[in-house]
Amino acid sequence: MDTVWSRPRKAPRQTLTLERIVAEAVSLLDEEGADRLTMRRLADRLDTGSTTLYWHVKTKGDVLDLALDAIFGEVSLPGQASGDWRGPVRELISGWRAALLRHPWSATILDRPLMGPNALERTEFLYRALAAAGFAAPKAAAYSLSNYVMGSVVMQVTLQDRDQEDTGEFLRERADRYPSLAEHGLDHEWDATFDEGLGYLLAGMEQARNGATARLD
Repeated sequence: MDTVWSRPRKAPRQTLTLERIVAEAVSLLDEEGADRLTMRRLADRLDTGSTTLYWHVKTKGDVLDLALDAIFGEVSLPGQASGDWRGPVRELISGWRAALLRHPWSATILDRPLMGPNALERTEFLYRALAAAGFAAPKAAAYSLSNYVMGSVVMQVTLQDRDQEDTGEFLRERADRYPSLAEHGLDHEWDATFDEGLGYLLAGMEQARNGATARLD
């Protein structure tokens, strides 16, 4: 498996380090997005030649993997759970969402393998917390949570910058066909909707966990 994480780390050339490359890449991505990132533009921002840059990273894909993992490094690891497992898990998932939203470009590359040390450390925490809580299949539980946070981030990043249209009037005019939508609407406040939905997901997982525990007794 040849990835940026599996190759031996090379010694710095002059003052250019991998940490500096990653920091500048994140800044460039924050300013202009993933589509604008090229190795030449990154080398120019670092005031170095492409040859020196390639000494540390082989491809643009390497840079994206490193930058995305740096974003995961912004997610604080919760303390050890002393009671309800849902507290630390909610804290981790909410922190993950917040980090991704601070860097909207990250939502466009979440299809990349999350094999960096920061991502793996936080995934390890999630698996460990779920296993300790009694989930027989922590992978399935973690998969549900990660899909929820990534899906919500992709939707928010995709839609929030568009001109917001009032859908309420459109739906009310068609209330005979869409009565529930006319009553409740499609518009929402992103943070509140995410928190409420996460609460539903965690409550359902707790109910499933209790049911599995009861069957074993």
